[in-house]
Amino acid sequence: MTLPAFVFGSLLATLYGSLLHFWKGGTLTHLVVDLILAWLGFWGGHALATAEGWQWGMLGTLHLGAATLGSVLLLGIGYLLTMPANNHTN
Repeated sequence: MTLPAFVFGSLLATLYGSLLHFWKGGTLTHLVVDLILAWLGFWGGHALATAEGWQWGMLGTLHLGAATLGSVLLLGIGYLLTMPANNHTN
């Protein structure tokens, strides 16, 4: 992994977390959680693809496809777990 690939991947993960936060809203704490989940999912997906030898979605030395998928999956799980419950009284 090269330094430019690490910086580019970190920027993409930050973009993914920021876009989700922009879409769903929330407090500064929610933004920090979204960013951490995006980074963990991104680099976890990259590490899994590296360990398994997957070659799809490569961008230089970065396993961009698997990293993006990992980030989206972890952000989705985090969103579902922190979603406020609907309290409808009928």
